[in-house]
Amino acid sequence: MIKKVIISGGGTGGHIYPAIAIANELKKRSEGIDILFVGAKDRMEMQKVPKAGYPIKGLWISGIQRKLSLKNMSFPLKLVSSLWKSFQIIKEFKPEVVIGTGGFASGPLLKMAGSANIPTVLQEQNSFPGITNKWLAKKADLICVAYDRMERFFPKEKIAKTGNPVREDLLTINNKRKEAISYFKLDASQKTILIIGGSLGARRINQLIHKELDFFKDKNVQLIWQCGSLYFSEYTTYADGQNVQVFQFIDRMDLAYAAADLIISRAGASSVSELCIVGKPVIFIPSPNVAEDHQTKNAEAIVTKGAARMIKEPELDTRFEGVVSKILESSKLQEQLGEAIKKLAQPNATKQIVNHIEKISKR
Repeated sequence: MIKKVIISGGGTGGHIYPAIAIANELKKRSEGIDILFVGAKDRMEMQKVPKAGYPIKGLWISGIQRKLSLKNMSFPLKLVSSLWKSFQIIKEFKPEVVIGTGGFASGPLLKMAGSANIPTVLQEQNSFPGITNKWLAKKADLICVAYDRMERFFPKEKIAKTGNPVREDLLTINNKRKEAISYFKLDASQKTILIIGGSLGARRINQLIHKELDFFKDKNVQLIWQCGSLYFSEYTTYADGQNVQVFQFIDRMDLAYAAADLIISRAGASSVSELCIVGKPVIFIPSPNVAEDHQTKNAEAIVTKGAARMIKEPELDTRFEGVVSKILESSKLQEQLGEAIKKLAQPNATKQIVNHIEKISKR
């Protein structure tokens, strides 16, 4: 039975929530387990992890900017500082295994854990890995992935295809419709559309929803609109307290999913995994501003199986209203899309990952 674990992952919800899901499963299995999180000092994990009930220590670390930037000049100093702080954390806490789910802070932490011969496990959510996990892969003991053909990036013998961890409360949303309607004060006789552009927000999706508010009004639908922390002050004025609700961040995503009849979403790996579990009609609007256009690839993997619809950003002005109308007006299509995406779900991903972690910790 594992007694002490460090988990590191953050920067966005796509790294944080898989980490919390893994922690919850470990805690469920091992009574008295001591779990410590390590994140980046100024990122959202410093608020979200304690809210989930776990302690967290912060490193002074940030990523390298893809474009030439003065911010990159401080990166070497931050890296050295974070490596030293990671060494101190590991020496003091004495973990049996260290887990990284991506994000800047997991780099120095898992690097120092590997140097101390402590078993390390990576969890890669995307079809195209981030810089941090690529850097750590050579020394990692195990790499849990959600997509096929990941041997392009990682040593084949270290890969385990498990799927992505999802929040456990999503597994029971079918029983939460009534609670969700009450929680968001919705009209049960109207259709509800949930818009999620990621924890920080998506400018193009927010611009689209703002532009289409009259269209939604004509369709007599209610909106639960998560615009993200970067854009909340800009769009909160459009909340009308009835048909349009605007949130910086939604704490009860299980209830938001339960209330939704249609979901409009980016196509980050964690979001795609969650939406497969949820089993509702989805329109993906993938971000074009990510490495190797991997969000489009994530969405295409679902769309080619007839399990969702996708609209690329350049097509939004011409296709959006038509695609939304077609789904809203056909209960048969809604049912088909929901059933098809549900078949792609991997509800046991978190358990499989923890099974592997337990084996690694015994080596």
